[in-house]
Amino acid sequence: MRKRKKGGKKQRNANFTESILSILRKESNVPFNYKQIAARLGVDDPSSRNQIIKNLHRLKVEGSIQEIERGKYIITPSKNYHTGVMDITSRGKGYVIVEGMEDDVSIGRKHLNKALHGDFVEVYIFKRKRSGKLEGEVSKILERKRTEFVGTIQVSDKFAFVECPGYNMYTDIFIPKSKINNAETGDKVIVKMEGWEAHSDSPIGSITKVLGKAGEHSTEIHSILAQYGFPYEFPTEVEAYANQLDTSIQQAEINKRRDMREVLTFTIDPKDAKDFDDALSFQKLENGNYEIGIHIADVSHYVKPGTVLDDEAFERATSVYLVDRVVPMLPEILSNNACSLRPHEEKYTFSAVFEMNTKAEVISQWFGRTATYSDARFAYEEAQEIIETGKSEIPAKISLTGKAYTVDAAITEAVLELDRLAKILRKKRMHNGAISFDKVEVKFILDENNNPEGVYFKEAKDANKLIEEFMLLANRSVAEFIGKQNPKKTFVYRVHDEPDDEKIAALENIIKRFGYKLNTKDRKSTATSLNKLLEDVAGKKEQNMVDTLAIRSMSKAVYTINNIGHYGLAFDYYTHFTSPIRRYPDVMVHRLLQHYLDGGKSVAEDKYEMQCGHSSDMENLAANAERDSIKYMQVKYMMDHKDQEFLGVISGVTEWGVYVEIISNKCEGMVRLQDLKDDHYVFSKEDFAVIGNKTKNVYQLGDEVFVKVKNADLVKKHLDFIMLGHRKEVE
Repeated sequence: MRKRKKGGKKQRNANFTESILSILRKESNVPFNYKQIAARLGVDDPSSRNQIIKNLHRLKVEGSIQEIERGKYIITPSKNYHTGVMDITSRGKGYVIVEGMEDDVSIGRKHLNKALHGDFVEVYIFKRKRSGKLEGEVSKILERKRTEFVGTIQVSDKFAFVECPGYNMYTDIFIPKSKINNAETGDKVIVKMEGWEAHSDSPIGSITKVLGKAGEHSTEIHSILAQYGFPYEFPTEVEAYANQLDTSIQQAEINKRRDMREVLTFTIDPKDAKDFDDALSFQKLENGNYEIGIHIADVSHYVKPGTVLDDEAFERATSVYLVDRVVPMLPEILSNNACSLRPHEEKYTFSAVFEMNTKAEVISQWFGRTATYSDARFAYEEAQEIIETGKSEIPAKISLTGKAYTVDAAITEAVLELDRLAKILRKKRMHNGAISFDKVEVKFILDENNNPEGVYFKEAKDANKLIEEFMLLANRSVAEFIGKQNPKKTFVYRVHDEPDDEKIAALENIIKRFGYKLNTKDRKSTATSLNKLLEDVAGKKEQNMVDTLAIRSMSKAVYTINNIGHYGLAFDYYTHFTSPIRRYPDVMVHRLLQHYLDGGKSVAEDKYEMQCGHSSDMENLAANAERDSIKYMQVKYMMDHKDQEFLGVISGVTEWGVYVEIISNKCEGMVRLQDLKDDHYVFSKEDFAVIGNKTKNVYQLGDEVFVKVKNADLVKKHLDFIMLGHRKEVE
């Protein structure tokens, strides 16, 4: 049996269906009508009520619920039938994640009954006679996770097939000739699944859009976005709504806010950033303390619930950062203009303002809406130079009152003091058990045609950590402010569960090969030893591999209304308050915070938990899209270096091949066992190695080897390497 994944979330529609079933399950003897369910879910708009009615009808037809009197429903009693989300591995093995069960339910290939990865299904669970293990058979597909897929089409005389890699699909999709939509062999397409006949091995579909020739840059980037459901353009009505918003700064609105325009304020962001959603303000107080403001773009001032703009932002839930572009959550007039804290412009902001002493202790705090003016914009590199040299080259500024003054010295002092305070905050956090993941981030130098000319690694320096610590302070303080109120109030938290014991044990087993150990006696000792491990591997050949394995051993951070704290940061309360331009949960947090500051009562839980689930799902999809775009660019980069020899580290060993990560650019490829011509190699799971039958030559996890590119497949985003031998042998 495979252990149940922690933090797994269903798609939004499955969430909606499961929420209805959950309500009926909790009070299985109480009949509910659609109005009562809507009230429990905290929704009252016509669209949501219609969805509830449709779901109730469908669940009744499927037998999951019973209508005991007109319009009133209860759950159908059942012992062996359960509902859950289908999880199919890349090798075609199925599991169903059933709420409340310790283990996932194994589903054999013959019992999948046309269910696909991510589908919400009903499953009949039974015990195998010989082993006594629980297995299942899909009895109903309650809801498809998706009906549209991205794939490559192969056209013949009378029909076509679309292969859809990346979805863990065990079949291709059959396309009748009449529904090919002028697609040609080798085109990347979007295919809509329209049905699946009882005795057919493949579903039937139609081509809804031709994206272009597979392998072309524009085609592959748009394919990645389409695969994960991120529209590249905004609907016309959303753009029109955003463009008619009044984005001017009005004195009447400023009068409703705390006016902080005269306080020294600046932004520190990546040099290529186009939106600046956070700023810091700094001033000395007469008592010797500091007033430090974390100012966040007031997105909720413009994005109102119930509008097409809010609906679109919720559906997207996040901005997506691909290697050559950003796909924003909000239209440009907001993301790059009205809600971007650009230098020398007044803006509406939502702020967390702290009085801090010289020991970085918070003496008092204030949250609320503000008006601010950004005096300067720094790239991280420029702020880092101030920290390292104590000098600033920022020009003079004319204040709003017309009085000229020079901000060079003031900004230099502010940056240096904020850096000193940030280091104290970070030290406290580490002492409390926070884990320091500073994984190397790969960046590409692109030419005007988006071809990769070079690779560099992004490193987090003091300037990055300065911003990080004050954003963490704001996020934690907002969460504590609401979370500690009595009576308890519904709120959006960012939570991170403790590591999975099995994954930590697997990590221990691997790192001992390199002479490292972990102390897993308790929560704090685990965190301390993980930090020491990450510190010890810094700069070593195995660093990226160990960093990656350590991150994978962690649980996944998610959004929820149920606070369990944040293990990785060592915070009892944590939320996301600081990036509403690019994260919808931050918009939710701003609205809820203002609602409670205004004395509002606690809001309905189910609605916000559903929104949290959707946001977590979309965040995960965005991360996958970003990862795929990096893989694509790495393959593209390596295509121009086929004749070059590279030194790499063996980053993974399987029964079908050895994975090697190149040290100089972090590109990973595979050496297939069949391409190791000097011997017949056998996989040794215990040794994380492949071993030659005759020569006893060993290729083991962590070994340094030289490789050469054999094949670079842009469509599959995959590199095949030729093994040249161990470093010591080749040199």
